[in-house]
Amino acid sequence: MIEIQNLSKSFGKNLVWENVSFTISDGETLAIIGKSGCGKSVLLKHLNALLYPDEGEVVIDGHKLFELSYAELRKIRQKFGILFQGGALFDSINTFENVAFPLRYFTDLKEIEIRKKVEKALEMVNLVGSGDKPTSALSGGMRKRVGLARAIILEPEYVLYDEPTSGLDPQTSEEINDLIVYMSEHLDITSIVITHDMHSVLQIAEKVAFLDQKKLSWYGAVEEMRSSTDSSLLDFIKASEYQI
Repeated sequence: MIEIQNLSKSFGKNLVWENVSFTISDGETLAIIGKSGCGKSVLLKHLNALLYPDEGEVVIDGHKLFELSYAELRKIRQKFGILFQGGALFDSINTFENVAFPLRYFTDLKEIEIRKKVEKALEMVNLVGSGDKPTSALSGGMRKRVGLARAIILEPEYVLYDEPTSGLDPQTSEEINDLIVYMSEHLDITSIVITHDMHSVLQIAEKVAFLDQKKLSWYGAVEEMRSSTDSSLLDFIKASEYQI
């Protein structure tokens, strides 16, 4: 379980948001939505202490994140997988080695065990037989899927997705959404997804957190969002040209 408690963050005199509080239950998929520049990615980076707040706390499975030692924080971070917006692949090594990288860095597994795990991960993202391909030759959708395979290779409890369908065509976006749902259901993963795509929200999420006006403007279940009378939320959904 992840508990966000009264979190506030500024960069200099620029307040990003303040007093943000909500809980992400185990096995849940939460979508964090809001306008560009509202601090969605900033919030995501607080969940594994890539950024520290001005005030407030993030509690991961009972551990206060910002009070941990470096060694303790490393252990907590291994509970997380991250799918970065641009994939963040290493183009100097092939697809197999990109997915294998966390195993080589964080484990003492033998080569045969690494190969089995990588091949299984690539199979889960529908990239069987793609291990030898250079990542520079992959399409945008394939790069996202390689990034997802790498994000799950250490069997994390939590996966953070930063705009997973950004820059993708509708069909490829649908494939990524399907994979997010599949990972959540079959790997017992808690998913936190930054997105501006309302179609994705309705397809993948159980809960929604809406950042607006430098605060958490609305939080609740997707079904509650459908009947919400919150004007800021409804304006955001209307602007997305998607009807709920």
